[in-house]
Amino acid sequence: MNPPLTSRQRLLLALLTFDAFLLGSLELFFLPLRLDGIVLPKLGDAPLPVTVVLAVITTPLLVRTTAKVVRPSFSVIPLLVWVLVVLVMGVTGPGGDLVLIQDWRALLLIGGGALPGAMALGGGLGKAAKGVSGG
Repeated sequence: MNPPLTSRQRLLLALLTFDAFLLGSLELFFLPLRLDGIVLPKLGDAPLPVTVVLAVITTPLLVRTTAKVVRPSFSVIPLLVWVLVVLVMGVTGPGGDLVLIQDWRALLLIGGGALPGAMALGGGLGKAAKGVSGG
């Protein structure tokens, strides 16, 4: 049985969970960026889902960091928060608007954040279980 979390671990878990919330929100709202000359340079009005790259990097980083500084069993929390933010805010957005765009970029964002995060979670939990069993 694991000892209860220290106040430092609770604070770090809250901070990492808040980071997951912020990253999920930002990645969702900036997903529709296009090379249309408004925010990004004008290059043929092509979609540029740069937030997918951000999700691919940061979601597993949050999971691994939580496993390292808090506890491996708590590393699922940032991943769940990220997925819930993207899905719930994407579908029921501010004012009931649909924020999650209805094309390939939405699938790329969900897969690009959830899959690497889940792989990092499984790897961390596997290492923790292997360490406990002594194998």
